[in-house]
Amino acid sequence: MQIDILTLFPQMFQSPFGSGIVKRAIDQKLVGVKIHNIRDYTHDKHHTVDDYPYGGGAGMVLKPEPIFEAVEAIRAAMPHQPAVDGLTVILLTPQGRLFSQQIALELSRYSHLILICGHYEGVDERVSQYLVTDEISIGDYVLSGGELAAMVVADAVLRLVPGVLGSAASPVDDSHATGLLEYPQYTRPPLYREWAVPEVLLSGNHAQIAKWRHEQAIARTRERRPELLEKANLNLRERQLLDKVELNSEGPDSGGR
Repeated sequence: MQIDILTLFPQMFQSPFGSGIVKRAIDQKLVGVKIHNIRDYTHDKHHTVDDYPYGGGAGMVLKPEPIFEAVEAIRAAMPHQPAVDGLTVILLTPQGRLFSQQIALELSRYSHLILICGHYEGVDERVSQYLVTDEISIGDYVLSGGELAAMVVADAVLRLVPGVLGSAASPVDDSHATGLLEYPQYTRPPLYREWAVPEVLLSGNHAQIAKWRHEQAIARTRERRPELLEKANLNLRERQLLDKVELNSEGPDSGGR
């Protein structure tokens, strides 16, 4: 997978993509990440990328010309033009669809992503109308620009690329991967300050461990993020587990909240 990111602040990406899982994936040539300075695609001596909004109002708006030219230059430099379903151009904007693990999985199936970081008061509407194929928001709050959002999207997507995490099971077990929060995790020592690891995890019985983990995932999701259960595609057994969890939590001696 190749990800190209268009930004006014390329230096912001040096640390996040210069260490950890993403750097290792880049070094192993499993993925490619390239940062482009939008100012490099301007044609005046001041490298102007913004202007006042038509109709008045506070703030400045990113101009369409350098963004269009940057995307066109990236596409022209590609050695092999991907199929229509192999490339998507994404604008990071508060007006986009809310990012989720499901959308990360959807994007991981593309061979090439181009991420455009919005900034200032916004981006000229013609970029949305005639250039981008998707708009994404990472949450209902205001950031100074789309750079942090681009980092979040890139990280969430790249870790789903085969080989990036090493273990194929890792992304499958993550919170939200199945619509549920992840089950509790423990490691050595088995007893710490009188707090013991659940006995089932020490039993070596993999079937019982899997069952316990699944029950815990459902119980934790119900307790912390119950709205996720409304959207989760639970099978009959999982529905029965949920009924069991709810019954236990409502019992007089359950200690549930």
